[in-house]
Amino acid sequence: MDGYTIKALDEPTWGDFAAMVERNSGLFSGCWCTWFHPQDREEDEANRPYKERMVREKVAHAALVFDGDDAVAWAEFGTPEELPNIHHRKQYLQEAVELPDYRVTCIYVDKRHRKGGLAAAALAGALDLIARQGGGRVEGYPQDTPGKKVNPSFLYNGTRHMYEEAGFDYVRPKGKNHCVMTKVVDPATSALRA
Repeated sequence: MDGYTIKALDEPTWGDFAAMVERNSGLFSGCWCTWFHPQDREEDEANRPYKERMVREKVAHAALVFDGDDAVAWAEFGTPEELPNIHHRKQYLQEAVELPDYRVTCIYVDKRHRKGGLAAAALAGALDLIARQGGGRVEGYPQDTPGKKVNPSFLYNGTRHMYEEAGFDYVRPKGKNHCVMTKVVDPATSALRA
C-alpha cells in the first residue's frame, strides 16, 4: 500500500505503539493488547507497563503499520506459549489436533484510518515478520459472519474473507462467530541464510 510502511513492534517502536494506543483510549477498555499474553504479571502491574515489559523481554510481537511517523494499525502475533489466551480456548483445545507454530490474535486499526485496507496490510506485515523468523504454520481466529454487518469494535481479528484473501484455509468454527484458519508461511530467503 502506497504511503504506508511496516515495522516490527520492538523497543525502538514502543513509543509509536504507545502513542497509537493512547490515541485510542487504551483499546478495548484499556487492554493494551495484553489479554492474549500469559497472566504472570508482577504484583499490581497494570496493562501498559506489562505490555512494555513483554516488548523489552522480546516476547510480544506485532507488525505495526505506519502512515509517515504515526503507527496507525497493527497485527499481534506470537507462539502459543507467548499468546496462550484465546477466546473459546476450552473448545479450541478439545478440537485441536496440534498447536500452530504461530498465531495471530489481534488486529487493530486506528479509528481515523479504518476502511482503507490497513487490517489486511497489518496481517500481511505479521506474515512477513513470521517468515523472517523462520516461518511455520500460522493460525488466525477471525470473525465468520458472511453477509452480516458487524460493529468494527468486535472485529478484533478481522474477517474470514480477509484471511482467505491472504491465503489462509478454513479449518473449523470456534465459538459463536469465529473460526480457525491456517496458513503455512515459508521462511524468508534472508532467514535461510541466518
